Amino acid sequence: MTNLDQNTWWSQFSQDENGVVLDVRTEDEFNGGHIPGAINIDIYKGQGFIYRVEELDKSKNYYVYCAAGVRSSNACNAMEQLGFESTFNLIGGFSNWDGPVE
Repeated sequence: MTNLDQNTWWSQFSQDENGVVLDVRTEDEFNGGHIPGAINIDIYKGQGFIYRVEELDKSKNYYVYCAAGVRSSNACNAMEQLGFESTFNLIGGFSNWDGPVE
C-alpha cells in the first residue's frame, strides 16, 4: 500500500490505464456523492467485503478511499494479504476531497 495525498492520488490515477477507483464506504455514503467511476464495496460487510474484493482483477492498480482514510488503509492492507500488488490509499479520504464528484 502506498499512501498518497489527493493531488498525487488523482493525477496518478488519471494517467493509469490499469487504474480502478474503489470506494469502501457504506452504500449510503457512496450514494451521497462519490469520485467519478468509483466502484463501491463496503468494508463494513466483513466477509462479504472479502468475497467481493476477491472477484476483482488482481493485476489492476486500485485507488482506494473512504471518508477519512482509515477504512481505506485497512482495505488496502486486506487486499495486499489477498494478493493485490498495487493499492493506493487516499490520505484524508472523501471528507477532504476537492476533486470531481458524482
